[in-house]
Amino acid sequence: MAALFLATPPAVLAQFSAQLSPPRFEEQAKAGSVYRDVVEVYNTSNLPLRLKVGTADWSLDASGNAEFSKSLEEGSCRPWTAIEAQEIEVGARSKRRFRFEVRVPEGTPDGQCRFAILFEGEPVRVPNMPMPVAGRIGIIVYLDIGAGAARLVLDGSGVREEGGRKLPYLTVRNDGNAHGRLQGFLDARDAAGRKWTFSPAGHPVLPGARRDIVLFPVLAEGETADLAFPLAISGRTEWKGSPFAVDTQAAE
Repeated sequence: MAALFLATPPAVLAQFSAQLSPPRFEEQAKAGSVYRDVVEVYNTSNLPLRLKVGTADWSLDASGNAEFSKSLEEGSCRPWTAIEAQEIEVGARSKRRFRFEVRVPEGTPDGQCRFAILFEGEPVRVPNMPMPVAGRIGIIVYLDIGAGAARLVLDGSGVREEGGRKLPYLTVRNDGNAHGRLQGFLDARDAAGRKWTFSPAGHPVLPGARRDIVLFPVLAEGETADLAFPLAISGRTEWKGSPFAVDTQAAE
């Protein structure tokens, strides 16, 4: 999951000059250790930038979009976290390093700590909006604890419309205790005998979840994909060294 603007009107986005890097953290830590890292905050405007900073829990809705909650959810690892400040200022056309840490308690079982760091700008007035609105960006932190790992399983395939064209997808189930993603390339042959290469959308599959992952054709500049279904799809992707083998057919 990349940095996300949260329900922010375009007029606010145009005035929101913060750019953050990296868009997410996917790291590991042991029980009893302290994980530390840095978010780089860039101010692209000619004026100083003031941001409020805090942590939040999050989940994915039915469409795969992140829903953030500042309330402490059951099982949250946010009590382990610390951020260097709740408000920061970044000078015009400059950047600042923002530090955070996660203190993993002794005896923590294998699994995953997931939370977000939210950076919120100052409210601005927007036409046709009754109240001032602030732009926000969420940086997602995934921290595998001990032997926490995804266990991705192919649970079906099919064809769906995406961006005005029909594309194949894989239904992926995660039987592990940490999130996973499909990475790499897959080979396919369509009903007309043509060979294609596909790359999976990099969406996270959370522990215990089942999610459709769309496959996008890898095309040369100016090339279009006139796919003839069904598609025979095969190959192997992997996540953090764990293979995910595919041998299936995507039909309409």
